[in-house]
Amino acid sequence: MTPSPTLRAIGHGITHPSHPPTPVFADSPKRWQRLLPYVVVLALALVLLPVTITVLTGSYGVPGALAGALAVAQSAPLLMLAHRPLQAWWIVLPADVAGALVLAARPGTDDAWPWPAPTIVGYLFLVLAISLREKRQTLIGVLLVTGAVCLGLALGFPDHNGGTNLLMFILSAVVLVIGGAVRERGEAQRRLAEVQTLSEAERAQRTLLEERARIARELHDVVAHHMSVITVQADSAPYRLTGLSAEAAEEFGSIASSARESLSEMRRLLVVLRNDGTEGERAPQPGIARAQQLVEATVRAGVPAELSLPADLGVLPPAVDLSAYRIVQEALANVVRHAPGAQTRVSVVSDGAYLMVVVVNGPSEAPSSPLEATGTGHGLVGMRERVRLTGGTLDTGPLPDGGFRVAARLPLDYSASEDVK
Repeated sequence: MTPSPTLRAIGHGITHPSHPPTPVFADSPKRWQRLLPYVVVLALALVLLPVTITVLTGSYGVPGALAGALAVAQSAPLLMLAHRPLQAWWIVLPADVAGALVLAARPGTDDAWPWPAPTIVGYLFLVLAISLREKRQTLIGVLLVTGAVCLGLALGFPDHNGGTNLLMFILSAVVLVIGGAVRERGEAQRRLAEVQTLSEAERAQRTLLEERARIARELHDVVAHHMSVITVQADSAPYRLTGLSAEAAEEFGSIASSARESLSEMRRLLVVLRNDGTEGERAPQPGIARAQQLVEATVRAGVPAELSLPADLGVLPPAVDLSAYRIVQEALANVVRHAPGAQTRVSVVSDGAYLMVVVVNGPSEAPSSPLEATGTGHGLVGMRERVRLTGGTLDTGPLPDGGFRVAARLPLDYSASEDVK
């Protein structure tokens, strides 16, 4: 008769350890933590060995040599509890049964037969180690074998009282249940931590992609403006310039046609980027010249802020102009959310080659949540992407006084900068 899958799983569980022979706490960073399991099992074996010999010789009258052999067989395998508890169980259980058979032949052992107190203690430590490492079917198999052994001894020696049989089975069951529950709870917590880590990574990636799509939608207006200028100039060239040859006029017409076709393709691209069903903003994209409005709105939100913005910045590249505005906007929004009431200063300067945008805030006057660099907020993620787009650099981080600093360096000739990976 073929055994059921459940019985096969239980049999496989008690004969094949589910856990590699890796010592407990092997991954611990401290040396004493890695050595602790060995110290515990060594102390356990050293205590049980003489105690077992004493109990067997003194309480049961077992000869010294036989008592020593039984004590070694029952106690020495406990040294394997730190890394191979299931294999130790296969040695200790037969040794315990052998000890019970020896005691059955001794007179006056009915009250504490078949398991002396040291045997019960050692076996409970053994099943505890098994329950903390092996799967549930293994624990069920260990408990069934323990119960079968206790039942077999009780039926094989009906003249003996067998008072410790039931105690051994009940205590073993309790220890296995408690240890298995602790192990399964620990595994569930580890799996939950892994899932949370993956979720955080996926959320960060989704945030990054959303920011890139938003930046692309905004830059569409900048690129479309340049393409429109190319189209108008190419269409009007035959009327503005005299003496154009037919070939030159045809070339301008081809340029205008290509520009119009590119505009049409860009509109289709914008439809793909706006996949959330929204139409987007119709107003022109803002520039750093509107930073004063951001500062005023921040002041109205209860954050004392001031702006240093020279009037002679000159004509900025549209992408740099838009990126600088968005960086100031996101930085001030972070101050309002995470450092309410903090003194804030916005500084925008240009040295002709780079545009420097610096937003510094002092410590918050009220308790607030920490700034999220890669959490649900898009602030710092968006800043990094905008700076990466223009080939600039971004420096963000806390200050010694408890404040926070955002410093962006954007090249004014970003078209000549290195491609960003």
